[in-house]
Amino acid sequence: MRDRAAWKTVRKTTWKNRGVTLTGLIMVLFAVVVLLLFGMKLIPAYIEYGTAKKAISAIARDGTGASTPQEVRRQFDARALIDNIEVIKGTDLEIRKEGAGMVIGFAYRKEVPLFANVGLYIDFAANSAGQ
Repeated sequence: MRDRAAWKTVRKTTWKNRGVTLTGLIMVLFAVVVLLLFGMKLIPAYIEYGTAKKAISAIARDGTGASTPQEVRRQFDARALIDNIEVIKGTDLEIRKEGAGMVIGFAYRKEVPLFANVGLYIDFAANSAGQ
């Protein structure tokens, strides 16, 4: 009987003292590292998209000197040079008149190489009307 009571005490103690095993820790750290690597590869693409979107919104909102599509393209190229936007050029912009102003838009596909021959395609699209 004593052995049985002692065994229950040992089992309860081991149950309470459970923790993370070395294997579990390595697996969790591996998953965290993989997620961080994906993030480090993808964040620059989203930052560049946000910069391009801000540029077309500012050009459409400003309205001064951008009365023709050629002027809009020239202003975008100037902003792209300053803001280091390399994925699209002024010639890639879709410009249309809407009411009293212009709606400027773009769409492009970005390939982000992950490792070896594996990559990720991301489709970006924006316009100054907010759609």
